Amino acid sequence: MKTNAMRILSDADIPFEVITYDADGQHIDAMSVAHQVGLDPLQVCKTLVTSTESNAIFVFCVPAPYEISLKKARSVVQAKSLELVDVNKLRSLTGYIRGGVSPLGMIHTYPLYIEETVQLLPKIAISAGKRGMQLFLDPNDLIQVANGVWADLI
Repeated sequence: MKTNAMRILSDADIPFEVITYDADGQHIDAMSVAHQVGLDPLQVCKTLVTSTESNAIFVFCVPAPYEISLKKARSVVQAKSLELVDVNKLRSLTGYIRGGVSPLGMIHTYPLYIEETVQLLPKIAISAGKRGMQLFLDPNDLIQVANGVWADLI
């Protein structure tokens, strides 16, 4: 099965590997995924969808072991308040469900910010847009194809 994220990468001629794992619905957080696929947790990025006081949506990617600093994220997007979107609103905003949110191929285009330290890694894993599937690619390719911005987020 080819996801929207895979199609975007393929159409842009960006090389990637698909890594699959057993998505039981309970162990879908980035740390569990890193363990299941045998990658360093620093290489597995979680995608976080947030909203501001004016309901503007921003997307952030940070390595699995870290929590996003909402203070730093607010500063990056110049918002007074910023909070994670309720899990029940993810599908209507992104087209994805919790544990399968990819920074690529959302139903709407939102600004994307990626933790700057991951650019030091040769490859990172992001969700393919479906639970049980990760895409392994060069972080510089991701930032380019997604029109993302490097930012200090942790």
